[in-house]
Amino acid sequence: MKIFGIVGWKNSGKTGLMERLVGEISGRGFSVSTIKHAHHTFDIDHEGKDSFRHRVAGAKEVILSSQTRWALMHELGNNGEPDLNSLLEKLSPVDLVLIEGYKHEPYFKLEAYRIANKKIPLALTGTDIIAIASDTVHPDIDLPVFDLNNTSDIVTFILTRVGLI
Repeated sequence: MKIFGIVGWKNSGKTGLMERLVGEISGRGFSVSTIKHAHHTFDIDHEGKDSFRHRVAGAKEVILSSQTRWALMHELGNNGEPDLNSLLEKLSPVDLVLIEGYKHEPYFKLEAYRIANKKIPLALTGTDIIAIASDTVHPDIDLPVFDLNNTSDIVTFILTRVGLI
């Protein structure tokens, strides 16, 4: 399966960029799925819901299903967070998986960067970052730099890089 990632500091525009990329890539006729890394505990169901009650009662996995979608919730317990490859194996086949986060995993990434964050670009210290989408110029970085809002050019770069065009 072909994968490509978007990384960056908090509030750098990653999620908005991911949303635009998914729309543009699927609009070009490719199937796309996403994986988003969260640095905090999260819950997709809430107290009082049946699925929540099942998990609290001790269910290791709960599938929630309806006419329009299904979701599998898997409790990790003390087993630790799964690595990216383990999660990729759970996805149905698609043309491309876009990953938001997992900046230390070994796969090609584009950094979303906003000057307002006042942080050093990850591209100066990170590995596997092969381009930047930014709201400023980066004369000190020898990588392709795209305007953060130029979704079409970024998608063409990604699809070319992963061999889909």
